[in-house]
Amino acid sequence: MRKIIIAGNWKLNKTIKEAVELVNGLKQDLAQTKEVDIVVCPVYPALSEVSKLTAGSNIGLGAQDLYWEDAGAFTGEVSAPLLKDAGCQYVIIGHSERRQFFGETDATVNKKIGAALKHGLTPIVCVGEVLAERESNKTFDVIKTQVTGAFSGYSAEDMKKIIIAYEPVWAIGTGKTASPEQAQEVHKFIRDLLVKMYDVGTAQTVRIQYGGSVKSDNARELMSQPDIDGALVGGASLKRDQFVALVQNANVKK
Repeated sequence: MRKIIIAGNWKLNKTIKEAVELVNGLKQDLAQTKEVDIVVCPVYPALSEVSKLTAGSNIGLGAQDLYWEDAGAFTGEVSAPLLKDAGCQYVIIGHSERRQFFGETDATVNKKIGAALKHGLTPIVCVGEVLAERESNKTFDVIKTQVTGAFSGYSAEDMKKIIIAYEPVWAIGTGKTASPEQAQEVHKFIRDLLVKMYDVGTAQTVRIQYGGSVKSDNARELMSQPDIDGALVGGASLKRDQFVALVQNANVKK
């Protein structure tokens, strides 16, 4: 049985003070939540302070990106050892905004996954199509290319340590959400692809999140789909009451 995982991607939002305030509130409101894995992904400068609050709690800490080298002359980059030192357990890799604005490719995603696994971080690996690709019926081709490229060279044991996030780019921050049926269709396609790449057992182990304008009022229906195992949440993760309600509504038995 796969446990639901809800991760809040704060993107470029929240000062350190605001991050501390939000996490303190989440700890208070979600202290009794055991059936859902909860993760917050603040900006880099807030990681160390937030880690002091999440340590020993039921809230995990993640970063929004990493570089594939451990150290060196890479100005502006942050490595897996530094994220571990700051208290992270998770890291988002290949988010559509990284692909769109910062030149992320399937090849760089592949290398970053290796760095995360090497240092014991759980990668949350994002895949998804843009609107033009969906409208031209290329969704499955795009997803297949991204999934096979991202996980090329990784073993079944590696895959069991990885989370996939399907995020239709046309639904991120737009208020549009893939219907539960649309989302489930792609999630099942990804799981079937993992069967072909690895085996049934591995495919059934991997958790696949949905990302794209997830809110408290659509969380339950989305999470009730057989192959949707959680959500990567953007805007709704920035407000205490909204994120708490979303986590609570996502608590469905799989």
